[in-house]
Amino acid sequence: MPVDTQYEDLLRRVLTTGTPKNDRTGTGTVSLFGERLRYDLSAGFPLITTKRVHFKSIAVELLWFLRGDSNVGWLRDQGVTIWDEWADDKGELGPVYGVQWRSWPTPEGGHIDQISGILDTLRRDPDSRRMVVSAWNVAELGDMALAPCHAMFQFYVADGRLSCQMYQRSADMFLGVPFNIASYALLTRMMADQAGLAPGDFVWVGGDCHIYNNHVEQVTEQLSREAYEFPRLDIAKRDSLFDYAYEDFQLSEYKYHPALKAPVAV
Repeated sequence: MPVDTQYEDLLRRVLTTGTPKNDRTGTGTVSLFGERLRYDLSAGFPLITTKRVHFKSIAVELLWFLRGDSNVGWLRDQGVTIWDEWADDKGELGPVYGVQWRSWPTPEGGHIDQISGILDTLRRDPDSRRMVVSAWNVAELGDMALAPCHAMFQFYVADGRLSCQMYQRSADMFLGVPFNIASYALLTRMMADQAGLAPGDFVWVGGDCHIYNNHVEQVTEQLSREAYEFPRLDIAKRDSLFDYAYEDFQLSEYKYHPALKAPVAV
């Protein structure tokens, strides 16, 4: 099987053909609009190999989302600091991803647990076209420390396989996208296990796909490297989606090039 280089191919295309643009952070980017990547989750776990990607941060962040949390305290307790730049002095981020996933507010003062609703639908009506989760709550964007970059995702079942498509309105190609691909691939695997389904495809759709100007040197180095085969991921059995711990995920055969550090645009 040929080595998957979809991500690297898109990274190169953004770098060489992207339009120079200004951005909210004042850093400047080169950008393309409307791109797509598709990964067969039965063919390996899509963790980028042309630089080391920190799997623990990805898995712990996803578990934090699934907790419905808005405070970085639990992340810090797990040794993960990727949200610290946006947190206030009490560790609060406002109603970000996990809050919207697990407790989207209703006009009547109640809350909707979108994730539990999807699990119920997967088991009861897997052909539903309404298995959509949104983090883009327009009414609460102003209260969030950072507006959702990966804004919406949809599940789809065919031939006993669960697939997921995610829309990322703002895609930091060097730092963010490798995390996001792996995070949603992991979520799809977990949801499939809970619903008694096999893993299907993860489809990533990017809106503004950009490389920050201060990441160009690192991207150029990354693109000089040869990609390796994707690793294997084994997941322990749990009774509930919300029972998983980081130790339940066993990554193996992950061959990678050295990490490449770059500043985060805040």
